[in-house]
Amino acid sequence: MSKWQHGRLFKSGFLIPFLVSGSAFAQNVTGTIDVSIELTAACEVNESTSTSGVDFGSLDFGSHSTLFVDADAEVLNGGSAIEVLCSPGVTPSFQISGGANDGDSGSQNHAMADGGGNFVPYSIFTDAARTSVLDAGTPHALSGTADGITPQTLALYGRAYGQPGLAAGSYSDTLNVELSF
Repeated sequence: MSKWQHGRLFKSGFLIPFLVSGSAFAQNVTGTIDVSIELTAACEVNESTSTSGVDFGSLDFGSHSTLFVDADAEVLNGGSAIEVLCSPGVTPSFQISGGANDGDSGSQNHAMADGGGNFVPYSIFTDAARTSVLDAGTPHALSGTADGITPQTLALYGRAYGQPGLAAGSYSDTLNVELSF
């Protein structure tokens, strides 16, 4: 008779079982995993989380004759005012640090230039009535404290001032802005 029959080993007629319970050798190791995150206060402008090169919008005074007196416009981004969403508890402030043609506009804050030595002066205001000028380098606090859910609106308005002897052409400027929190 063979020592192997039907998957069992016989030795002197005795059955030697090879089945060993798996749980007899099982062991458990327990422990922990440390999990953490550090959150810093943040703000986003017009849904952009970038910290430089952010598009705050544009101030387009439109098309006027060279004989215009005043032209008004609002800073818009995609048809609406600038929206700022900040972490809860943050009180953001906004400032214009300067424009490309500042100092070339006489008594006004900023100027648009045509590249040929001609300038159209303009000012930025924090109210639609255009009575509160936002001077370059002067911080302007957004109203209220951020809740991290509802964007705060930063409405800015501009007024361009006509000057005698303006040449026809395209005038432009670039304002440098900063949001602090």
